[in-house]
Amino acid sequence: MSEAQWERTLTVTTAEQTHALAAAVGGVLEAGDLLVLTGELGAGKTTFTQGLGEGLGVRAGIISPTFVLVRIHPNLPDGPRPGGPDLVHVDAYRLDSAAEIDDIDLENTMDTAVTVVEWGRDRVEHLSDSRLEVDLHRSVGGDIAPPPADGVVLDFDIDDDDEPRTIVFRGFGPRWVEAPQVFETTSEVEGH
Repeated sequence: MSEAQWERTLTVTTAEQTHALAAAVGGVLEAGDLLVLTGELGAGKTTFTQGLGEGLGVRAGIISPTFVLVRIHPNLPDGPRPGGPDLVHVDAYRLDSAAEIDDIDLENTMDTAVTVVEWGRDRVEHLSDSRLEVDLHRSVGGDIAPPPADGVVLDFDIDDDDEPRTIVFRGFGPRWVEAPQVFETTSEVEGH
């Protein structure tokens, strides 16, 4: 596994701040970008992806793709980034290998969309020579936990919306030689 070009750690205290930070990140993403999200249940992966979608200007309604594996959210022609990339949102938890990732045929959309893969670590690195890893940690969480047996996946439970989260960003490959300016200041996470 290659070394990260850089790493940035930010702390957010609300779901709204997570959403706003992700919207700022979405504003700098380009077609072909691959993001790998890691974090225990309730850490904010879906909230983060919803913010990315806003920043990318894709159709609203982003939910976890747990049972369908892949959801495509098209760019809005009348949104903030007309002509921008679509968002391909993948849940790789139930996939055991890179070969199973290949079976869902992400190669067809990689060049024209931003691809976000939850639970993708050690499964999707072969898809691109560059990736942005995003680790979300709850302050009371522990190790990354698997989804519950009943399949119900909650993200930012109402009772813990104001629980601090630490979000660690790591850039890999030529696309992410330097960290975007959005990581140099935390002013982007102030409210939303």
